Parts: sequence; C-alpha cells; structure tokens
Amino acid sequence: MPVKFSKSSKKYEKGSRKWTWEHDYIKNRSKEDLIKEINEGNKPKLKQKCRIELDRRGVKLVWVKPEAKED
Repeated sequence: MPVKFSKSSKKYEKGSRKWTWEHDYIKNRSKEDLIKEINEGNKPKLKQKCRIELDRRGVKLVWVKPEAKED
C-alpha cells in the first residue's frame, strides 16, 4: 500500500447516496508541500516520510543553519 500523508477520510456523495474513501497519499503532494512539512512540521515520522519521497523523486536537500540575529 502506498505511503499516506495523513489519515483517510470518508466522504458522502449526495447524488449517488454512497460513502467513498478519500486517501491522502504522499506521492500526490507537491514538492513545496513536502519541503514545508519538513521545515515546519513537528512529527518526526512524517518528516522522514517526506525526506524519503523527495529522495525518490531525485530532489537533493541542502541543510542550512538559520543565521543568528544580533540586536
């Protein structure tokens, strides 16, 4: 099964009166979303999933330390 970005959700379709599942796979996310999650996220497991997906796509990450601001 593909790697998920977040939990699956159940959605009701009014016209057909059926429930369908919507899955949020990490392979469907944009590169910008994945990089944003790595920088701002607080879940190490999800950060690692994002790093693995970017590596699979051939994106090389360059780590830069934030500069300390002097007042």
